[in-house]
Amino acid sequence: MLKIRLKRIGKKKQPSYRFVVAESTRSRDSKTIEEIGYYNPMKKPSAIKINKDRVQHWMKHGAQPTDTVAQIFVKEKLIKEIKKGSKKSKGKEKKKQNKTEK
Repeated sequence: MLKIRLKRIGKKKQPSYRFVVAESTRSRDSKTIEEIGYYNPMKKPSAIKINKDRVQHWMKHGAQPTDTVAQIFVKEKLIKEIKKGSKKSKGKEKKKQNKTEK
């Protein structure tokens, strides 16, 4: 499966990232299929440059953005929203059930 994810570059304690398309089984900094942009969180405001045509191309071909990349894409208005699961906390419900059972 193809993923659109961040590849860390830059010096120690000065991170910058590239948006890359890579196989999901590969490690973070290994060989990639294509670099489609960059992200520098150290600048104020953060520097983001994305090749929107290539993002759309890869998403049509089945590439899935990681959670972090999807959040950035939403801010840049490349995708509409992130679809997540239920917003209810399952942990709190279990604790309440255990207290009532005792």
